[in-house]
Amino acid sequence: MSSKGSSGGDEAKAFYEALAPKHRPKSPKPQNAITIAVSSLALFRMEEEQKIYREQGLEEYVKYQLEHENEPLKPGAAFPFVKALEAVNKHLREIYPDSEDLFDIVLVTNNHAQVGVRLINTINHYNLFIERFCMTGGNSPIGYLKAYHTNLYLSSDSQKVQEAIQEGIAAATVFSPSKEVQVCEQQLRVAFDGDAVLFSDESEQIVKAHGLDKFFEHEKTYENKPLAQGPLKGFLEALGKLQKKFYCKGLRMECPIRTYLVTARSAASSGARALKTLRSWGLETDEALFLAGAPKGPLLEKIRPHIFFDDQMFHVEGAKEMGTVAAHVPYGVAQKYMRTAEKKSSKSLE
Repeated sequence: MSSKGSSGGDEAKAFYEALAPKHRPKSPKPQNAITIAVSSLALFRMEEEQKIYREQGLEEYVKYQLEHENEPLKPGAAFPFVKALEAVNKHLREIYPDSEDLFDIVLVTNNHAQVGVRLINTINHYNLFIERFCMTGGNSPIGYLKAYHTNLYLSSDSQKVQEAIQEGIAAATVFSPSKEVQVCEQQLRVAFDGDAVLFSDESEQIVKAHGLDKFFEHEKTYENKPLAQGPLKGFLEALGKLQKKFYCKGLRMECPIRTYLVTARSAASSGARALKTLRSWGLETDEALFLAGAPKGPLLEKIRPHIFFDDQMFHVEGAKEMGTVAAHVPYGVAQKYMRTAEKKSSKSLE
């Protein structure tokens, strides 16, 4: 009897060991990591599931998810960005095996916990390294973001993003591009607008209140006075910190992170203040593109960033049309003038 019991125990142990993921890297401590919180609807596509939820209610939605939990969801708007973050982590672990200066992705969703099995199966299907989940069963997850040490929150729900911004958390609403464009798998590329994204909306307030001529005059007068920080300054700072880890190893040209400033500012009349502000913070972007009011979409099509952050839906829409994953940052005076923001149903589980 004892030998049979021992044999059965060994078989059970072997069975569960076979289920366990192999060669999984260790998760960094939250206080050391750069934490990217992403909603399930930003990471994966769930159009059919959301339709069931809106038209048939929660119980049918959960039932559908359970019945299809072994079918992986399709990649969503933030998926290439998350894959690129993990590629950077791979490089960092090769160079600094014991360092915890890494990206840590947290799946944040107001989905029912039962839906978690399908999300886990999908994550494993795509070999994503996402170990931390926050499933709030219909309640807003925003209150948990600070507890997760969140550096950036990406969602498809503009209301939740606005809540996060109000809590002082860098956040943006992610939109899928109108066409699919291949992005680099070996280098994370992040593009930022300047005013009301990296910087405060001080200068945009001048434009809205007094026009461009006063804006140019204002920027010339205050060229040497740094702008106040905007909501995503901290994220650029975090990216710069990781870039320097590669620079220290003589890998500046091979660095798997590249950043871009893509601004409607003019170089000669208002560009200096933007660059001097970054310099005063000890920050830089790899490239700075001053477009003097020209559309951003065509330039972004050439850059092919994994994500582009802007505070104006006009530029977000233009980027989307050219195949860029664009993220709207609802911050600053421009929000009062916004006319084309996409309105999402408040009845969604994301």
